[in-house]
Amino acid sequence: MKKRKLFCEISPLCYEISVAKCCAVRRLRDFLSTQRFCRHYSQEMLPVLLYRHQSLIRRQLGGVDMALQENKAVNLALATPKISGILIRPHEVFSLWHLVRKTSARKGYKLGLMIRKGQPDCAIGGGLCQLSNLIHWLVLHSPLEIIEHHHHDAVDLFPDFGRQVPFGVGTSISYNYIDYRFKNNTNQTFQLMINSDGEYLNAELRREKPLDVAYHIDSRNEHFVRENGVYFRCGEVWRECVEKNSGTVIESQIIKTNHARVLYDEQYIDKSKIFEYPPKV
Repeated sequence: MKKRKLFCEISPLCYEISVAKCCAVRRLRDFLSTQRFCRHYSQEMLPVLLYRHQSLIRRQLGGVDMALQENKAVNLALATPKISGILIRPHEVFSLWHLVRKTSARKGYKLGLMIRKGQPDCAIGGGLCQLSNLIHWLVLHSPLEIIEHHHHDAVDLFPDFGRQVPFGVGTSISYNYIDYRFKNNTNQTFQLMINSDGEYLNAELRREKPLDVAYHIDSRNEHFVRENGVYFRCGEVWRECVEKNSGTVIESQIIKTNHARVLYDEQYIDKSKIFEYPPKV
């Protein structure tokens, strides 16, 4: 039986109508919400550095047009000042889209790489998921509570060239109904400092006072499975909370289980990590 199309799949116009409806619904929900969104900035840095990371802006990604990478650099340079210096006070919620706002060509944003329906695509403002990825990586090293996080659609789009963070901790965003949000449930203020130097996106998460614990994230049981001729990347991402003074692991939990279809050429897959399913008898 032929699967019935969703309204958004009928035509490009229907897709735009669906997006507009989702955006309107999100704006109404936020308007009626009792949540307090962070909106205060300070370029004076809070005294304690909790975690810092940098992310290479231009990457050679398979057959992706490098012009999209150049455009992404422009988009990131426009968006990062809208977040850098933001203070997340106790009980406040950070929303990426509340700060960055809608991207448009009129504001200087360009066509950049994005993922749509599990495939590479491009759109005005594309590439800002690198910004949300970086913020998410910082937040994972803190007690901040992630309250909205969308993963890419269970696909492994590009092989690992210089990967610095575990596969599976990326984020998916789309104005404004697919957001990245976290909440500060502590009694201390946090601050994000982010800048683009043209080559790297640099970010720091800062706080008023030091933490008594540290957070460690790593990947475990990584392997590839060939299921009826189709490759999938599997594994787990773990997060540990460790007491600084004693080194005692206070909490250890799986934060992501991966089963992502590999979309790049199998020559880039580590052959020593491939398993067959179902197993050959």
